[in-house]
Amino acid sequence: MIEVKVVTTKEELDQAFTVRKIVFIDEQNVPEDLEIDDLESTSIHFLAKKDDQAVGAGRVRELEGYGKIERICVLKEMRGQQVGVAIMNCIEQYIQSNMKLPAGKLEAQVHAIPFYEKLGYEVCSEEFMDAGIPHRMMKKVF
Repeated sequence: MIEVKVVTTKEELDQAFTVRKIVFIDEQNVPEDLEIDDLESTSIHFLAKKDDQAVGAGRVRELEGYGKIERICVLKEMRGQQVGVAIMNCIEQYIQSNMKLPAGKLEAQVHAIPFYEKLGYEVCSEEFMDAGIPHRMMKKVF
């Protein structure tokens, strides 16, 4: 079973950063200074675990009246097992219940757009590059 929770300890934050490093820096070749940024301390971080092992992560912060969802990632061997859905559901619930915001927004890698569309997100921008990877902005009103 997948458990997703808000990060509350340094150990959990380190685990989330480890998953992000594996997915974004090692796998996708995103430069570390772009992946770990100056918004870490003002973001709410999430960690997904299966059998007490970190398997996914993400973060959210308030931006312009939205919950800005960022850094959603799942270890390669866990993809297709609903980990990303569990992370997104937890973050969306947090945006609505704790941040009291009406919508979520994210910058989706183009290949991941179908995943987010299944969750109710709609593309709302032209394609743009971020860290050398094509993205499009997506949003969902809750």
